[in-house]
Amino acid sequence: MDWTEVLIEINADDIDRASDIAQMVVPYGIYIEDYRTLEQEAMEIAHIDLIDEDLLAKDRSKGFVHIYISPEENPAEAVSFLSERYTAEGIKNTISTKLCRNEDWENNWKAYFKPIPVGKKLLIRPTWEDEYDPQGRVVMNLEPGLAFGTGTHHTTRLCLEALEDCITPDTTVLDIGCGSGILSIAALLLGAKKAVGVDIDKLAVKTAAENAAANSIGTEKFTVINGNLTDKVQGKFDVVVANIVADAIIALSSQVRPFMAEGGVFITSGIIDMREAEVTEALEKNGFRLTSRKESGGWLCFTVTAD
Repeated sequence: MDWTEVLIEINADDIDRASDIAQMVVPYGIYIEDYRTLEQEAMEIAHIDLIDEDLLAKDRSKGFVHIYISPEENPAEAVSFLSERYTAEGIKNTISTKLCRNEDWENNWKAYFKPIPVGKKLLIRPTWEDEYDPQGRVVMNLEPGLAFGTGTHHTTRLCLEALEDCITPDTTVLDIGCGSGILSIAALLLGAKKAVGVDIDKLAVKTAAENAAANSIGTEKFTVINGNLTDKVQGKFDVVVANIVADAIIALSSQVRPFMAEGGVFITSGIIDMREAEVTEALEKNGFRLTSRKESGGWLCFTVTAD
């Protein structure tokens, strides 16, 4: 099978942020070239100080992130997503693609995914892992890699932890940019009454529905919509959650209130710490009050209520 290798060239100082964003596309199959501390790492890892001259000649000011995408995952949309996210976060980049073949790739990357505890109540289980101890946690069955969102990224974890604090048996949830459906499905498994997911990506919508079915969640509890917030979503919700990017959250801050029930909360993540002031200013300008701030790995998650 022909896979697509996506090569992202960035400034070396942006490697960590760039690789975090790349993990939102495919959390498996990421290979990073970072030569800034080559000599130090060679000594620490390999205990040698003899390094190939070609490696020593590498441009230390540049970094490269390689990711590998199967044809079913729509590489063109992934590239578009990456370009949009990097632009939104001010990361200069050059993206190129080429075809590559690796018949074993689809199964090899699965070795990197094991059941992951998140927060106090949830365990995310890759569907091929049959031997695990839930330790009293609610188990979510998930097929990583089919669309964005596996629970391993900082922003997704932060959202899941924030949701855990907000869910009751009467809670209704709107998940904006739902991706794999992980946030909606988690909310339902944690006891929410109903959830609606919306995403502009048709593949994400398909995957979210499949992941819901894998967790025995039917359409009477979970509805997933292909579209954007304003054109197809109706009703008011106790919890609105959006794990996207800072610019989109700034835009949503003036659009989301009509979809919030009285006393409802808006959970926002995907915010790089350097954009915190801009996001909080937009939220305050549109009548929101911060009730919770979570941070991990340079990413932020806010829970706000409407004044």
